[in-house]
Amino acid sequence: MAFDTMFLNAHFDGGSRHHIAVKDGRIAAITTTDEPPAATETVDLNNALVVPGFVEGHIHLDTSFYGDAWRPHKPCTHGFDVRERVAFQAQNMAEAAPMDVRARNQLDLCIGHGSTQMRSHVMVDGSVGLKSLETILRVREEYRGLIDIQLVAFPQSGILASPGTPQLLDDAIRFGANVVGGLDPASFDRDVEKHLDVVFGVAGKHGVDVDIHLHDSGTLGAFEIEQIAARTRALGMEGHVAISHAYGLGDITPDHLKGVADTLARSGVAIMTNAPGARPFPPILALRNAGVTVFSGNDNIRDSWWPYGDGDMLRRATTIGYRSGFNVDEELRVAFDLVTQAGAKALRLEDYGLRVGAKADFVTLNAEHVPEAVVGPPQARSVYKEGKLVASNGKIVGRRR
Repeated sequence: MAFDTMFLNAHFDGGSRHHIAVKDGRIAAITTTDEPPAATETVDLNNALVVPGFVEGHIHLDTSFYGDAWRPHKPCTHGFDVRERVAFQAQNMAEAAPMDVRARNQLDLCIGHGSTQMRSHVMVDGSVGLKSLETILRVREEYRGLIDIQLVAFPQSGILASPGTPQLLDDAIRFGANVVGGLDPASFDRDVEKHLDVVFGVAGKHGVDVDIHLHDSGTLGAFEIEQIAARTRALGMEGHVAISHAYGLGDITPDHLKGVADTLARSGVAIMTNAPGARPFPPILALRNAGVTVFSGNDNIRDSWWPYGDGDMLRRATTIGYRSGFNVDEELRVAFDLVTQAGAKALRLEDYGLRVGAKADFVTLNAEHVPEAVVGPPQARSVYKEGKLVASNGKIVGRRR
């Protein structure tokens, strides 16, 4: 076989040196021989640490203000209130730069840091119809070849509370969204069963996955998680459902958590956490030890929910490790797994990883191994998508379509 590109002297986590052969955008061979096969092009990675491209598992391309004018954060009147935050978002969006410009800014940021796979939630409800989805679909097409993007039809204003949203979610999937979303079935829509009827009804009709935002805390949140898991098992959708945030898992008793974790593991429902500041969040090791897939995303980046965010999934792993009290190498590798392999599993990416047959999506880092990269993320890095250099030192070098 004639290879397109031979990447020499790739340093893998664990210390071994490899050469990576790429053909038609996929890894065709990985060898340790001193005389690697010839290829049309040869790239010497100079013993840089090579890791899989990062999986940005939860982000909002339509609502970020990154690259736009600075917008001071507005605190809620009484603690954290989803409805009030949605109202602030509507006010800010009305004054923001065009959505396609802001989405490109955010994509350039994420790709520059090494994300090669992404799941973005996009507002689809009675307040905006399909307009946001139409815009983000066009941007997604522009970035094909730089990053693969799954889009979630996200009912930010609720489903039952926002007239016309059930039909809009159905239309969104037919229009090009890949996943159907939901939002706080109990506290926002006040009817868990009817909310889930719509979400799982659309998913079943179109054969797509589910990803539900769940901010509710304590026993209420745990109850909703159990209801989602039960619906998942009843419909045979194990491995096709994710719950984003699931704050309630971070403030229930250990015994209660164990029961819910076992339920999640049996149902194959994945949990997304970005380990947000000043909030309880799902205990990662307890969930993983029970067999639950836990993955991560940056979530909001400089938007109406908080002013933070730099689009760097490696730094997100740092935050997860820090907030979880991860110190030993094994734990630091768990934090890294959340932004790579676990994210790929949750998003059902079958051609992911540093293995023969997978897409040649990888990042080079100036670090000895993964634990060192997690505790001190190197800024200098190169990003390869399907064997082509798409970003270097934070700047896009590939061409958009």
